[in-house]
Amino acid sequence: MTAQPHQPATSAPALWSARVAKLAAIPSWPWRRGAMLLSGAAQLITISALVSADRAPATWPMLLLAIAPAPLAASAAFLPARLARVTAAATLIVLLAGIIGAITHTGLFFVPAFAVMMVAVIRLWREPA
Repeated sequence: MTAQPHQPATSAPALWSARVAKLAAIPSWPWRRGAMLLSGAAQLITISALVSADRAPATWPMLLLAIAPAPLAASAAFLPARLARVTAAATLIVLLAGIIGAITHTGLFFVPAFAVMMVAVIRLWREPA
């Protein structure tokens, strides 16, 4: 019996760790991901307010906040930088319009998502394409 040197069967863990290291090197990525999570949470609260027993009025800003922020923030979080810039700017516009229109109902729940997305956009515009 001879001792054989240990040879890894696949290089999948090495590829996975390289992807994680690449994503960790992108300075705006944690901010974009945080904005996605906050937008999703606030969107669920808005949907709950629209379908609860004590319903909030279904105005255009409420419907905008119930439909758009989480998908836009998710696309901004996972697209490449040149596409994420446009999507992140659109997310900021949607969040701002919804917050202003639904300030008396659930619009304030989106303020943290707006603040985090603003930081993400600033960092995103500073990094190379």
